[in-house]
Amino acid sequence: MVAAKLSYEESRQQRMEENKKRMEALNLPQLAQALKAPSFPKPSPMKRAKPRTVEKQMVVVRRSSRVANLPTPVYKEIAVDPLRMPRRHSTSKHRDLSNRVYASDEARAEATERAEELESGLGSDHPTFVKPMLQSHVTGGFWLGLPIRFCNKNLPKRDESVILVDEDGDEYQTVYLANKRGLSGGWRGFAIAHELVDGDALVFQLIRPKTFKVYIIRVERT
Repeated sequence: MVAAKLSYEESRQQRMEENKKRMEALNLPQLAQALKAPSFPKPSPMKRAKPRTVEKQMVVVRRSSRVANLPTPVYKEIAVDPLRMPRRHSTSKHRDLSNRVYASDEARAEATERAEELESGLGSDHPTFVKPMLQSHVTGGFWLGLPIRFCNKNLPKRDESVILVDEDGDEYQTVYLANKRGLSGGWRGFAIAHELVDGDALVFQLIRPKTFKVYIIRVERT
């Protein structure tokens, strides 16, 4: 029994020696050692980027031969006092609103009365109405509103051109705005051409569809 156990141990020891020799022949111990403690390469330190240097150079700007000898313009802000800025002065006295002349109540009423007398002498063959002039009619906005009842009965229901014929037979084209019941474009030219002022009274006579004969009664000016 003891001899058999010794024989087994000797056989086992012999096999281990043979296996060890085979492993050494195959270089297995070094490979196993390498797998147990792997060595990684050390990371290389990060290189710092050098700041870029921009080289400044003077560049000669090419200029036209016409302005090559002229001094270089200088642009800068200049503070301007709005109260000292030059104002535009109109050549037309009708647009100078600071020189407005207002008619007195008595002069206005007298001109309107004379216009109504002229209207009554025209007869009833053509529709007529009297329109006393206000500042808004003859300066600034130059807008002439017409009597609503007259417009609804005698004038077009849409925007149309309306002709004004003065006492000399000269014709002036205006624009009638149906929704606003008044004359806009062209009325300004008529008012300026006839030097209408506050207090004048006008008689409008519809002699043809969309054509008025206009009579002017001047207000007495003091």
